[in-house]
Amino acid sequence: MKRPKDTTAPSSPSPSFSPHHKKPKVLDDQLDGDPQEPQWTRVDRRKAKKARKHEAKHDALMPRFMYVNNEIVKRKDAIHVDDVRDLVLHIIADAPPPNWVKIENARSIQKVVTLLIPGILPDLLSLPPLPTSATTNPHIPIAVPLPNDSKTPLPFIASTFSHACPTRAPGDQTRMYSVLGDFFQGPVSSEEKKRRIEARIASERAFDKDPSLYLLTLQQMIENDYPIPSYMADVFEKPDGWVETPQPVPESILLLSHEKQRSRVYAIDCEMCLTEDGKELTHVSIIDYESDIVVYDALVKPPKPVIDYLTKWSGITEASLAMATTTLAQVQTHLLTLLAPQGGPTSILVGHSLESDLKALRTCHPLCIDTAVMYHHPRGRPLKPGLAWLTKKWCHREIQTRGEGGHDPEEDARACVELLRLKVQNGAGFGEFRSDYESIFERMARASGRATQGPVRGAVVDHGNPGVMHGSKATTTVGCTSDQEVLEGLTQAIPAHEFLFGRFTGVADAMGWLTPKVTVDAPVVVPPPTEPSLEALATAQATLDAQLTMLYAALPARTAVVMFTGHSDPRRMASLNARKVAFESAIKSGKKAEEMDRSEWWTASDGRALEEEVEKAKRGLLFLGIK
Repeated sequence: MKRPKDTTAPSSPSPSFSPHHKKPKVLDDQLDGDPQEPQWTRVDRRKAKKARKHEAKHDALMPRFMYVNNEIVKRKDAIHVDDVRDLVLHIIADAPPPNWVKIENARSIQKVVTLLIPGILPDLLSLPPLPTSATTNPHIPIAVPLPNDSKTPLPFIASTFSHACPTRAPGDQTRMYSVLGDFFQGPVSSEEKKRRIEARIASERAFDKDPSLYLLTLQQMIENDYPIPSYMADVFEKPDGWVETPQPVPESILLLSHEKQRSRVYAIDCEMCLTEDGKELTHVSIIDYESDIVVYDALVKPPKPVIDYLTKWSGITEASLAMATTTLAQVQTHLLTLLAPQGGPTSILVGHSLESDLKALRTCHPLCIDTAVMYHHPRGRPLKPGLAWLTKKWCHREIQTRGEGGHDPEEDARACVELLRLKVQNGAGFGEFRSDYESIFERMARASGRATQGPVRGAVVDHGNPGVMHGSKATTTVGCTSDQEVLEGLTQAIPAHEFLFGRFTGVADAMGWLTPKVTVDAPVVVPPPTEPSLEALATAQATLDAQLTMLYAALPARTAVVMFTGHSDPRRMASLNARKVAFESAIKSGKKAEEMDRSEWWTASDGRALEEEVEKAKRGLLFLGIK
């Protein structure tokens, strides 16, 4: 809710609308300019007048949010992040109205700005703690004290929003799921679901059992950061040492027999080691899809000395690589003979997150099947499933069980072959968990915007590279390295978009909530929670308050502001989960509990503590207002 403001102004008669002072009509022959040229002055004035009347009408119908408490108390949990998403889609697109909040004059809202700001806790706004009484509902919105009634370091929030509504992040008993994933992925409409089913049936009938049904589209390759051949799109510039599969000549392929016109399919997997110049290819294995025969397997000598063999993941040791003489250039030459056979069609490559293998091979290829895209993660896009998990789930066997011995590229390539075969045999719907979900930007693209006749234009301004994750379907994405860049990106994007999303992380960073992303090269050891520097925290809070004030001032009238925190302090939850994973990994690798220090054990009491910390971490706050 937005704080009410006194907008009363003294009335004065407007001479423009005086009944005794009619404006004389302007005839075409009285207009300045060449009489031979068409005159548009009258049309422009009429359009401007119509636009002013339209704006005045909406200004008179000022929208506002009102929580429906009697509906909120019926809920088992607090407002979920997906409820916030559906609220945004209702305002700006075609979602049905929510029952937990009422929006008066919703049609007058011309833009929606959604901000995710982790780190805003109830005590920063002098909010009371959540009630624990069995007769008091903890999900009801809480009144926010005015700045002069509390010592809040965020006076902008206290003076702009009247209530803070408790929210709940997605997750299960032992984990909190991605807030971004839950917000940006939503169920498709019933009409879109029907269209998808019809399209799938038609495609399965057309392609029958052809693996090419699962080729990545150009858009999918761009979204997943694939190196694109120059003849497909001018989006990737090949550095020195890169090659691309040559474009086939269609006329020569048509001269072949029908059987020979079918593309060969090869599964590939690569392993890398760390050198002075970064990751370099050290092992490649290629398997023929039809025969299951290994058609190529080679250890590759990197051009620079190895500084880390990454044995735990690559399976490469100093001894195994010592005798390698094959160079990357030789691998590329052999690979191209498979991918572009003389006089034949271009071959198809299959892999798991295949873009990483192509980058290791420094090769651009047009026909790719990616099991990480073809199969779904249980929690939906943009998350991708792991190869070992997919193989266990759908092939009912385990891979990558060598522990410290690392991965075997032949084993991984065979797993990709098996997963593709299962797809081909069982149809496109096999292995899909959330097939009826889509990006909110796909849904917005099918809806008519508030301020335009075309689809809703959306912008994502966020840290990192949102263009390959939650913003991949947005009209505009802006990658940032600081909150100041987020502010500048949002301000610049306001005029051209009806929906904007931005994330400010400065306060969460000062509180120690942000941790480096976990990678196979450098698994993160979560440190125990520590108290943040009071001076650094105060500076971050003051900076955030100033940035929100500037952003709000740049918004046009009748802009809905949806601001939510997503979650609370996740550090204790992350620390306990890291302990749990470490213990389970040790047991899986063959260690016995008796051989481990008791401080490394994972007990039932630890499990209960984890569940409690997860529930705490899922708590968040929502603020609704209209400028």
